[in-house]
Amino acid sequence: MAAWRWIAASGLLAVGAALPAKDAPRERLVPPDGLVAARVGDAAMTVRIDPAMIAMPMLDSAHAALAGLKAGPFPMGFAVGPHVFKGQTAVGSLVLSGTAPFKRRIGWATVPHTEGIAGSLGPGGVPEPLVRFVLRPPVAGERSVTLPMMKSGGLFGEWGASDAMILVDGRPMRLRFDPFHPRTLATAGAAVRLAAAQGGTLSGAAVPVEIAFGIRRPVRMLTLARPLAIGSLMLATLGARTGDYGRTSAIAEAEPDPDEVVVVARGKKADPSRDRLTLGTDMLSRCSSILFDKPARRITLRCA
Repeated sequence: MAAWRWIAASGLLAVGAALPAKDAPRERLVPPDGLVAARVGDAAMTVRIDPAMIAMPMLDSAHAALAGLKAGPFPMGFAVGPHVFKGQTAVGSLVLSGTAPFKRRIGWATVPHTEGIAGSLGPGGVPEPLVRFVLRPPVAGERSVTLPMMKSGGLFGEWGASDAMILVDGRPMRLRFDPFHPRTLATAGAAVRLAAAQGGTLSGAAVPVEIAFGIRRPVRMLTLARPLAIGSLMLATLGARTGDYGRTSAIAEAEPDPDEVVVVARGKKADPSRDRLTLGTDMLSRCSSILFDKPARRITLRCA
């Protein structure tokens, strides 16, 4: 077995011996910062395994060039609200610390997904069937909640994000986990549904919040009269992305008496399959781990 030693921006990274498939570990432990040594094509770099990221590895164009990637016949687009990033894709070789080389379709764009990091990929993009994100040491009194994993779809198989499914007023909603952003956010369509089901009101002026690729989107405070329970987590306040995938104009403004809230139907163009609630560190700081069990298609949160 060959042993790799690479020089990367962070210094000397010992990636270790590549394991043959029959000896490959079943579970990958991802550290709190998500950073792992990697080799993409011809280049050594540090990438982040991010539970909120799509399965397809995404690089910035500079690191894609270092990796020797050549654009194939399938371009890609990635949207953050109305902002669409166009990029390229190619099939390339990828090695993460402790794995043998494996092939993945890799995407890249001129704008990095996260400033200062060569690339990112979600739990669906790593070869191990179990991916455990270690957020902090466990504490007494924690409880586990296991949620079904939704299908991500895509032209090249399931290359999208590994979202959990929760029920809001009896209908499925995507739930994403983002330990690298501070605030819990809902797309506009999700905010309307949460407000209708949990007695929600909007308050305060819209403030710009960074979502991804350095793009900031307007967000207002949504307060739920009846907090949404996700295992031991009780979600009472969150940010509503006022114009992304729906319109929050359907949610009543906060009044002196919040019991008088009325939520009306949303616009005809809203697509409920795009409704998404994303838990940030304001909620995930109470959790010690997130386990993605890909064969069983379930996600387990362990939180206090």
